[in-house]
Amino acid sequence: MKHFMRKCSDCKIYTLKYQCPKCNHPTVNPHPAKYSPDDKYIRYRIEERYTEIE
Repeated sequence: MKHFMRKCSDCKIYTLKYQCPKCNHPTVNPHPAKYSPDDKYIRYRIEERYTEIE
C-alpha cells in the first residue's frame, strides 16, 4: 500500500501534496521504513542515528 499523507518538515502540517501549500517547502513521507530482520544496512542506520550533526 502506498502512503499518500505527507508532512512539511518546516511548518509541521500534513498534506497530500509534494510541496507545502502554506510555505512552499518540499514535504516528506512521515511513515518509518519497513522493518526487516534481514536488513543488510542496519549498522549504517544505527551509526547515522547516533552521529552528531555539525
